[in-house]
Amino acid sequence: MSAQSTGTSSKRRTLRFPFAAQVLTGLVLGVVLGVVALQIGPVGDDQPNWLAVTLDTIGSTFVTLLRTIVPPLIVLAVISSIANLRNVTNAARLAWKTLLWFGATALIAVAIGITLGLTLRPGVNSAVDATTAGEPSGTGSWLAFIESIVPANFLGLGANVSAADDGSLSAGLSFNVLQLIVIAIVLGIAAVKVGKAAEPFITFTDSALQVVLKALWWVIRLAPIGTVGLLGNAVYSYGWTTIGALGKFALTVYVGLALVLFVVYPVLIRLNGLSPAKYFSGVWPAVQLAFVSRSSMGTMPVTQRVTEQNLGVPRYYSAFAVPFGATTKMDGCAAIYPAISAIFIAQFFPGVSLGVTDYLLIVFVSVIGSAATAGTTGATVMLTLTLSTLGLPLEGVGLLLAVDPILDMGRTAVNVAGQALVPTIVAKREGIMDLARYNATRDASGFVPLDEAHADAGTEAAEDDPDVRKVPAGAAGQS
Repeated sequence: MSAQSTGTSSKRRTLRFPFAAQVLTGLVLGVVLGVVALQIGPVGDDQPNWLAVTLDTIGSTFVTLLRTIVPPLIVLAVISSIANLRNVTNAARLAWKTLLWFGATALIAVAIGITLGLTLRPGVNSAVDATTAGEPSGTGSWLAFIESIVPANFLGLGANVSAADDGSLSAGLSFNVLQLIVIAIVLGIAAVKVGKAAEPFITFTDSALQVVLKALWWVIRLAPIGTVGLLGNAVYSYGWTTIGALGKFALTVYVGLALVLFVVYPVLIRLNGLSPAKYFSGVWPAVQLAFVSRSSMGTMPVTQRVTEQNLGVPRYYSAFAVPFGATTKMDGCAAIYPAISAIFIAQFFPGVSLGVTDYLLIVFVSVIGSAATAGTTGATVMLTLTLSTLGLPLEGVGLLLAVDPILDMGRTAVNVAGQALVPTIVAKREGIMDLARYNATRDASGFVPLDEAHADAGTEAAEDDPDVRKVPAGAAGQS
């Protein structure tokens, strides 16, 4: 009877619709419904039709849920990641090598962006009307970046007040992510320095992190539905005409993203003696979620899970590298995109030219200033920071807002792939990687089964390392 039950359970797991297929189905359905909403057209005084409103509501609700859980996730993950290094003898070495590889891959990415911008020249004859430029949702400057590092209050809270057309005022609270990171780093270091007296605090933090990860995983399970709304609303809101007018720019960005993801990353993996195919199959669950959610932080639990469970990085290291990378390692948003966008804007506006010094500044901002993307609104702030440094017109940002949601999907996917790549390379070079798990076969859910990885590879040494079997409680057992 028990054997029959086991067989039935196994059959059910095999027949279950994989999460990856659910997300892909959501992508297709979103495009289809977006096209249908376009065909229906607006109603009344250019008001969106019922289908467009539904798609917008679904997409915005999913994004709101992700944003709601990000603040506690950041604080708990960073504190826990620093505390996890307290018993590691080579912690400083691991942290330094992680930073070095973050910078090296960002340097390669920005070089590709500059090369593509100069070669494909997306800003020449772009057929975009400069008078349609919108206002950037946020701007960046070096002074603002430096000031934003210092927490204004313990929770990193900020207040936003806006005026409506009828003269009424509305206020809202927002979290400054960069300040939260600083607060969490200080608390994490303090907990390590306090020693034994801080053990209850660290235990509580680890426990709270698992609870938050579980709640976030429930939100992540809604990604296929959220994808329908996000992609459908993007198709309806911007239409093929607007997207087509900036098509050359969008294509240039995606070519750059593809070169980083499918050429640079596999070469680095191969140079470190690993299989690129295993890397892509291992990181795919996180990349696909990043593509549809457009949130590195929202994807972080899955990124950490694939890094540990699929790529064989020990938890004591991935618990530091992945959360840190989710806020600072952004080859898509902070390297490829601002480099190509700055060159596009220089080519678009008459009388603007860039010299060798300007290109060196683009490299500097992309490699050193990427942490500014954590402060407010991601790639848009990184772009305005780059333009401000180069003295280029900020009006150019408004020209690119129409295709930003489309580009953000690819940018975030590359960001997350890089956030898993660096810990994988460092772990391999430091000899702490579980090669048996890296080379094991993934199941239908896209993950290496926890109880089969070492049996498949037949490696006794890996079985002796308890860290490789530890994954976030909120992720374990999910598909």
